[in-house]
Amino acid sequence: MKKTKKLKQNWLRLKPEIKVVWILSLPAILTQITTIVMQYIDSAMVGALGANASATIGLVASSTWLFNGVTYAVSSGFSVQVAHRIGAGEEAEARNVVRHGLVAALIVSGLLSLLGVSISGQLPAWLGGEPGIRKDATLYFLVFALMLPFSQLNSLSSSFLQCSGDMVTPSILNAVMCLLDVVFNAILIPRFGVLGAGMGTALACAVISLIMTWRCCIHNSQLRLLHAEKGHFDGEILKKAFQIGTPVAVQEVAMNSAMVMATRIIAPLGATAIAANSFAESFCYMPGYGIGSAATTLVGKSVGAGKPKMAKRYGNICTAMGALFMGFTGLVMMFICPVVFRILTPDATVRELATRVLRIELLAEPLFGVSIVAAGALRGAGDTFIPSLMNLGSIWIVRLGLAVVLVRFLGLPGMWIAMAVELCVRGLLMLYRQRTSSYYAHSPKRTKTK
Repeated sequence: MKKTKKLKQNWLRLKPEIKVVWILSLPAILTQITTIVMQYIDSAMVGALGANASATIGLVASSTWLFNGVTYAVSSGFSVQVAHRIGAGEEAEARNVVRHGLVAALIVSGLLSLLGVSISGQLPAWLGGEPGIRKDATLYFLVFALMLPFSQLNSLSSSFLQCSGDMVTPSILNAVMCLLDVVFNAILIPRFGVLGAGMGTALACAVISLIMTWRCCIHNSQLRLLHAEKGHFDGEILKKAFQIGTPVAVQEVAMNSAMVMATRIIAPLGATAIAANSFAESFCYMPGYGIGSAATTLVGKSVGAGKPKMAKRYGNICTAMGALFMGFTGLVMMFICPVVFRILTPDATVRELATRVLRIELLAEPLFGVSIVAAGALRGAGDTFIPSLMNLGSIWIVRLGLAVVLVRFLGLPGMWIAMAVELCVRGLLMLYRQRTSSYYAHSPKRTKTK
């Protein structure tokens, strides 16, 4: 009787907190779902051109993730500070962080864009791509590199809005970006082929990034940059952004470099394996990232407000919800993926192989959810260094170490067995860090506006 009563009390206490997490997560989850659906449509439009066209995009996909990982780290370095300041009621300081973030992000993304343009001609050969797909891969990556400043602007403004508590605007605009991508693809792919897919994505991103920045810097009541409010240079903001963002950047570069290495391992298996791997990977990034965004916001605001117990509690609730949600979506995908692959590509061999390898990874989906959401919660607390080391060790030692051995005997399924094992290891490591991190008790140090 006492046990039942205690469980009821715990549920009544948890219920409003779960509701808050769900309200913040739902728009971002819907964005992820929309993005994934549009990725499938995008893949289907290119997939209709044949396995070689799909392999062209698949060959450079890991390299695009590598560059996007750096822009994501820049966004993290500044957006977490915005969450802390809004949580502490320091909106003027939050706007000053926005100013610093915009300037720094545009400089970094501009340099990344130049780097991408300079290596685009050699990249497909470095990755071991077949000669027949190298030209299209070069053009696709070139367009991606030119788009990077817009992509950075979109990521940064979206993160700022989410950390201010506005999850709806980024969700709607990112969904619209996917729809624009489809429209532009429909116009450009028939004329330019694979290059048209890159051009369509770039145009959609450019349009939405400008609107997202307007919503953040002009329309949002907490973040809009006021003419009467003169910003001041604050070295502490850049220092803190460096402290938070550098471990994330190192993690993203190292993890995505590992994905590049994985592409090199897969490339000798041929266009069919590259295409199947690319299609299947698009399923892996399910809407756990929506709950991860909510975790960053809620934990960051609670830490900023000096409520460490509440911050830790929100981190735990979000992590549990991430595991449950991604476990459920993984179960659904287990059954429906053959149908979706039939829509994506007319190549029966690619479909069969993609289905087989995806079902291996889906077994690890609950712990994959833990790794995504716990990392988001820890990021909100400002704990990025140790989680980054854990992620690096997991992907480089466990995934690549196993892949080198298993691909030799099992082909592409060997890579995905290695991935599933590594995701489970990473999830357990992030769960341990979530339980033991001392960062939840730290109050962020700030300098007041003069």
